[in-house]
Amino acid sequence: MQLLKDKIRTNAKIVENRIIQVDNFLNHQLDINLFNEIGKEFKRRFSNKEVTKIVTIETSGIAIASIAAQYFNYVPVVFAKKHAGINMNQDVYESKVYSYTKDQEYSIKISKAFLSPNDKVLIIDDFLASGSALMGLVNLIAQSRAEISGAGIVIEKTFQEGRKIIEDKGIQVESLAIIDSIKDGQVFFK
Repeated sequence: MQLLKDKIRTNAKIVENRIIQVDNFLNHQLDINLFNEIGKEFKRRFSNKEVTKIVTIETSGIAIASIAAQYFNYVPVVFAKKHAGINMNQDVYESKVYSYTKDQEYSIKISKAFLSPNDKVLIIDDFLASGSALMGLVNLIAQSRAEISGAGIVIEKTFQEGRKIIEDKGIQVESLAIIDSIKDGQVFFK
C-alpha cells in the first residue's frame, strides 16, 4: 500500500535499526485518512472471506480494527485485554504473549461471551514481527472454536519471521507494508 509506505518513509523514526516508531500516525496520534484507506485495503484483500467479527489486541490494534470494521458491514470488534479489571467477566479465553518492544511476557484475555464456534474471525493488528502477539490471538480464537478468516497486518517486519509461524497454521496473512530490512536508519520494503 503506497500511501502507508510513504508515511513510513517520511514520518517513522528508527530505533537501533530494529524498532520502527510510528506513533505520530499509527499508534499514538492517529491519521484517520490513512486508517480509512487501510480499512478499504483490508476489505479488498479479504473480500472473498466471510467475516462476522474482527479481533485485535489492545491498545494499538483497536483504532485500526474499528475503522476497518466499517468496510466489513460494521461487524463487532473484540479486543484481547492485557490487563483484566475487576469488572471483566472471569469466564475468559487466555493466552500468553511476548512483547518484543517491551521485552516482557503477559497474558491476554477475551471474554467467552464474545467469541463462539459460529464466528468467522478476521484478525487485525498494527505489527507482525516475531508473531507472538498474533499467535496469542490465534490461540484465543482456537479455544473458542471460531474459524479464522485471515490476518490483516498494517506493518510486517520480515526479518523477524513471524509470518511463517502464522502461515504454517494455514492462515492467510495480508500485510500492507512489508519491511525487508532496516539499515543505517533507512527502511527497505519488499
